[in-house]
Amino acid sequence: MHWARTTNPISKELREHHWACVIASRALELRSGGGEDLGRLQFSDVSAVVDAFRTARGRRGEVHSSATQIKRAAQFFNLLDFGRREGVLDGLSPRFVRHPDHHTIKKVDENDEEIGKVIPEAVVRQLDQHVHLLGKDFPYGELPPEAVNALLRTAYVVLRDTGRRPAEVAGLDLDCLEFDNGEYQLIWHNMKGRRRRRRLPVHQQTVDAIKDWQEIRAGLDLPDNSAEHLFPAITNRYQHLDTGYLSRFIRSWADSIPVLDSEELGRDGTPLPFDRTKIFPYAFRHTFCQRYADAGVPLHVLQALMDHRSANTTAAYYQVSKKMKREAVDTLRVLAVDRQGNSAPMGSATAYEVRSVAVPWGNCVEPSNVKAGGNACPIRFQCSGCGSYRPDPSHLPAIEDQVRSLKANLELARAMGAADFTIKGMEGEIADYLNVIKKMKAKMESMPDEERHEVEEASKILRRLRAGSAASSPVALPMPVVRAAEETGA
Repeated sequence: MHWARTTNPISKELREHHWACVIASRALELRSGGGEDLGRLQFSDVSAVVDAFRTARGRRGEVHSSATQIKRAAQFFNLLDFGRREGVLDGLSPRFVRHPDHHTIKKVDENDEEIGKVIPEAVVRQLDQHVHLLGKDFPYGELPPEAVNALLRTAYVVLRDTGRRPAEVAGLDLDCLEFDNGEYQLIWHNMKGRRRRRRLPVHQQTVDAIKDWQEIRAGLDLPDNSAEHLFPAITNRYQHLDTGYLSRFIRSWADSIPVLDSEELGRDGTPLPFDRTKIFPYAFRHTFCQRYADAGVPLHVLQALMDHRSANTTAAYYQVSKKMKREAVDTLRVLAVDRQGNSAPMGSATAYEVRSVAVPWGNCVEPSNVKAGGNACPIRFQCSGCGSYRPDPSHLPAIEDQVRSLKANLELARAMGAADFTIKGMEGEIADYLNVIKKMKAKMESMPDEERHEVEEASKILRRLRAGSAASSPVALPMPVVRAAEETGA
C-alpha cells in the first residue's frame, strides 16, 4: 500500500503487483509458520516463492507464459527492494533475498506467434457477418453505443486485414494512412521490435473502414490525451485504447454470436461448434500470415510483411507434419499435367518430391535440371513450351502470377517495338499457360465437393512448404491482394 501511495501506478500495474503478492503469500502460507514472522524467513522460503511463480496460474486458471512468470516474480521482489529502501520492511530477515544463480525463472521460447492459433477463414467469414454485435451491452466510457460499435468494428477490420499486434493496432496514430504512388499504406509502430513508423500496404476496404471511423471520431467528445490516436482511451490516464479492453471486447463479442461453426463435421455430417476461446486479438495476426502462406507467398516476403528480424520466427507458420505432407503429395501427384494440360500423373510420391522444387511454376522431369535443383534449365525456364513441364493444382497461383508478369512484359515489348518473333514467342507462352490453367480448373470444377476440398487443402499445404523453403532475400512491397481476390471471386 505504501508503494501504491508513493508511486501512484496505473490500475493495470496495481492489479499486477497485487497479484504477484497474492502468489507469494499463498506460497509462504504453506511454509512452517505461514510466513507471519518476517524475521524468521530464510533462503528456502525464497525458493518456495520462486517455485510458486513458476507454476502460477491466472485468475481464470490459465497457465502463465514464462515471460509472465518472470514479470510477476520481478514485480514482487522489486516491491521488497522498495520496502527496504523506504524503511517499511526493517523487520524482514536479510536472508529473505533472491539469489541470481538459484532463483531465476528460465525464459522458454514459446514463440507466441507459432502456427496453431490460426482462425480458419470460414470462421472469419462468420465473424464478418456479426460485426453489428461488437460492443453490444459493453460500455466504453461515455461513448454512445453506436460509436462503441464503430470503434470496435474498425479495430477488428484492422486486426483482420493487417496482421498487426494488438498493441500496435490499439496505439495507431490518428493520421495512420499515407497515400503514396497510387496506393494507401498503414503507418504503424512496431512496439515489440522498437521500430517506429513502419509502412504496410493496405486494401481499399481497410482504408474505407479507417476513414469512416475517423469521420465518426471527429464528432465525439474525447479525452484530450487521446487527440493524436485513432482509437481513444476512456480517460486522460491513458493515451489510447488499452489492449486489455480490446481483448475483453473481442471475447464478449465471440461469446455473443449465436452460432459459430467449425470446419470439422460431427458423426451426423453437421458442423461442430468452433472453440470460441481461440478467438482473441493476437490470433488475427496468425491468421493474416497463414492466409498469405496458403497462397504460396515466399518466406522472405512474409518476413517483410510480418516485420520480423528473423526468418525463423516467420518460419514457425510453416511447420507441416510429415504425415500431412505425404498425404498432400499423394493427393496431388495423380493430378499433374503436361505442358498442354493433359493428364501426366507422377508414378510415386518419391518421384513427385524429387521434382517438386525444380521450377517455380510446376514440377520438372528434365534430368539435368532436376539434378541441379532446378537451376540448370536448358531453355531458360520457358516452362509452358517444354515437354518436361509437370504442374499440378498446387501451382495454380504461381502460374497465374507468371501470366500476369508475362502480360506486363508483353505490353512493354510492344511499346519498345520489339521484333515480331519476340512478340509471338511471348504470346505463345501466355497462351500455353492459360490453357494449362483452364484445363486444371475445369478438372477441379468437375470433382465432387468433398474431393475438390481435399485437393484445395493439399495444395495449401504444399504451397506453405514451398514458401518456407524459399531463399531469404530483401523484398519490395506491396503485398499481393489475397483477401480482395477471395471477395471478388477471382
